[in-house]
Amino acid sequence: LKQPISSMLLGGVKAYRCLAKSGIPINYGQSRVFSIINSSFSSESVPEKVNRNVKLEALPISNDCPELLKIRHSTAHVLAMAVQRCYKGTQVAIGPWTEKGFFYDFDFKAPISDKELKDIKKEMDKIIKANLPFIREEVSAEEARHRIELSQESYKLEILESILKRDPNATISIYHIGDPSSPSSASSSDPEKKVSKKPPPPVWWDLCAGPHVDRTGDLDPKAIELETLTGAYWRGDTARPMLTRISGSAWRNRDELESYRLWRAEGARRDHRRLGQDLDLFSIHDEAGGGLVYWHPNGALVRHLIESFWKEKHLAHDYKLVNTPHIAKVDLWQTSGHLDFYRESMYDTIGVEDERYQLKPMNCPFHIGVYKHLPRSYRDLPYRVAELGTVYRYEARGALHGLFRVRGFTQDDGHIFCLPDQILPEITHVLEIVEEVLGTFGFHDYEVNLSTRPAKSVGSDEIWTQSENALKAALDLKKWKFEVDEGGGAFYGPKIDIKVCDALGRKWQCSTVQLDFNLPERFEMSYVDEQNVSRRPIMIHRAIFGSLERFFGILIEDTCGAFPLWLAPVQVRVLPVSDQFRDYADKVAAQMRAAGIRVDVQGQLSVAKLIRNAQVAKIPVVCVVGAKEVETNSVSVRLYGEGG
Repeated sequence: LKQPISSMLLGGVKAYRCLAKSGIPINYGQSRVFSIINSSFSSESVPEKVNRNVKLEALPISNDCPELLKIRHSTAHVLAMAVQRCYKGTQVAIGPWTEKGFFYDFDFKAPISDKELKDIKKEMDKIIKANLPFIREEVSAEEARHRIELSQESYKLEILESILKRDPNATISIYHIGDPSSPSSASSSDPEKKVSKKPPPPVWWDLCAGPHVDRTGDLDPKAIELETLTGAYWRGDTARPMLTRISGSAWRNRDELESYRLWRAEGARRDHRRLGQDLDLFSIHDEAGGGLVYWHPNGALVRHLIESFWKEKHLAHDYKLVNTPHIAKVDLWQTSGHLDFYRESMYDTIGVEDERYQLKPMNCPFHIGVYKHLPRSYRDLPYRVAELGTVYRYEARGALHGLFRVRGFTQDDGHIFCLPDQILPEITHVLEIVEEVLGTFGFHDYEVNLSTRPAKSVGSDEIWTQSENALKAALDLKKWKFEVDEGGGAFYGPKIDIKVCDALGRKWQCSTVQLDFNLPERFEMSYVDEQNVSRRPIMIHRAIFGSLERFFGILIEDTCGAFPLWLAPVQVRVLPVSDQFRDYADKVAAQMRAAGIRVDVQGQLSVAKLIRNAQVAKIPVVCVVGAKEVETNSVSVRLYGEGG
């Protein structure tokens, strides 16, 4: 495809800018943009979407499929039984089902390696073939403690004590693999029953609420895979013992397992940590500390573009942009309640002269300070402020994960201070922004949850009812399906949580809309109403991305690093076929640069190698120039993802 530089490139960028200003989504797809710009790029010759929204068939998750939940939970128990058969003296800790599999944590007497997973799987297959029953038994706390002590399972004992701490009268249920029939079995329904003096029969068991399949033979050994061997601190506490976690996946049949393997392989290909390194986007260095991100030029540019878009969008929606400090005196966090309710996620205080300061875990108190700086009237409301504010929260070393779990991150925080009768229009307004912003990045499929008033809460019945009704009405106006989590709200207000669905069908928490009846009281916020009476404003917390770092990681994995044209660090790469055409390539690049296109020039290698490098770097547009292009004042264009 050859077009004159002036008409295709310079005219093209003008058309591109017009598209951006006209309201047509600027991430419409690089090929689509160029096809609109130039009629020679027909829909037949240019794919509508390039390596972006190729979706694998959605895989069922445990929460949505009770049958799979049972299979995975039961497989975890079979795993634990197999491990204790193979490695005498190993203690078990916890072993839950997960979204697409299961894991179990063990305390081995000696370390094991990945190679030994094969032997463990063979033992699991034997247990499955034996078709042993899963049998539920309810026992008294005393009986459960006695059995655990006989089996010398210290982690089980701690689990039991934590259950009883939450509820001293809790029913203690045990699941056996194999028949535990014995006169020693005691039922919790008979408190007078004496504690057995002998251990139960030699079958495997664990404290468990279920559910499970009926028999081990209900599991398909060809649909089970042991995947990884990793370390995990007991209770996630770095001061506690390091355990060995065996993770795996279990499905209804072999075909589902094969589909999962394809999904997993695609997930590995899209891993944002690998792509972050390959595309020179970001890094994390031990010398600085875990969970602290270094943004490289490519990543910093993409981040700048995202931030600029976010700011422009909020200014267009009548938000006031603010910037606030990264630290504040401890007194501020005492007033806000963070020291009482959030201390475990905060870092130690910093001594400055004779005062103590704290790194901020949230932006809310600062935005309240902006509001309180001037007296407010009901005529000033709603008052909307927004900030890309960096916050710092403690995360255990073992929980850190690329950009998804970090210790310092940027929240796209916004706060709305409004009147009670403005709650509905303001929530609706926020949801419109959510749809516009997330939609621009290609996210249109949401999972929405509405969390309502818990048993313990602050605020009047009237304001809770009004707020919950407003949240429901706003969701209904958007015609969004949502699930209600009764009693799942914070003590200070109801909220909406929005998850986006990526190219692999994974759901990621992003947007939150949270009402707050607590902080206005703590900070004695006020406005003067029509009768000149001082009132408390309603406070709404809202975030669109949630965490900019996390969203960036999601975006990398959703696009597999092939960012849409408007976000690409380098939009066009010019490739001279030999050094004699380097001057012409530089002129082409200079014209593009003057038109606002992000462009670079690469040479000194074979054309095939240069094109290959551009594909690996996921450059959206490559322009090849040689003798013909110099003669006709043109470029030969190829788009990312095109063959030939």
